[in-house]
Amino acid sequence: MKFKTTKYHFDLLNDYDRLASFFEAINDYGGLTNVAYDLGCGSGILSYFLSSYFDEVLALEINSSASKCAKENLADFGNVNVINEDVLNHNFEKKADLIVCEMMDTALIDEEQVPVLNHARRFLKEDGTIIPKGIINSCELVNMQREYIHWDECAVYESYSDSVIYSEFDFSDEINPDFETELHIKANKDGTVNGLKITTFTKLNDNIICGPTPMLNPPLLIPIEEQHVKSKDLINVKLKYIMGNGIESIKTDILW
Repeated sequence: MKFKTTKYHFDLLNDYDRLASFFEAINDYGGLTNVAYDLGCGSGILSYFLSSYFDEVLALEINSSASKCAKENLADFGNVNVINEDVLNHNFEKKADLIVCEMMDTALIDEEQVPVLNHARRFLKEDGTIIPKGIINSCELVNMQREYIHWDECAVYESYSDSVIYSEFDFSDEINPDFETELHIKANKDGTVNGLKITTFTKLNDNIICGPTPMLNPPLLIPIEEQHVKSKDLINVKLKYIMGNGIESIKTDILW
């Protein structure tokens, strides 16, 4: 099937690892059933996958250009209803068997995944399922050339520690968007560190974990106060951000 899409969603469609992971998770869910929600449906590719398994698919997309593409792409599917609306403003009339919410980003900082799921979860059946199931966040010490927050695409940096898991979230639970933690990371070589690299892994279901892909949670590089370290030195950092409020909400402090 040929999809009409915006330039951004064209890049999403060409991220085959991301697309294959969501296709496999939806396929694993399997079996014809009643109602599915596709929240932030973009050009409609995941609603297309869902249409084979559900009597009704409600696809919500806030971006008018993307929503128009989705409506054209899915016009021949009588069980898919595409609506151009903010999920937070939508009056859901039925409870869903499955919610798919793919608007993922690194550590859930830049997209409104958390407020959207906290709202929509009220309209999920008691035995309902969410895809993806959750995320795992990890962090490592780095020396980076740029002195500002940026994603690692084409960025130059050197790692100075092993990666440590600092948080996990299950999307079936209510999530507090105000996140704060203390990181205790051991350097594994001598040198200078001036940043953190955050990497997010997406748990599609119990069997599928998707690592970062070009359009799904590319690792994020965050500056910290420069530290000269020796191997086995422990660096302690307070990390704060508000999930859904963008990278401008990120704050770090070295703890002595």
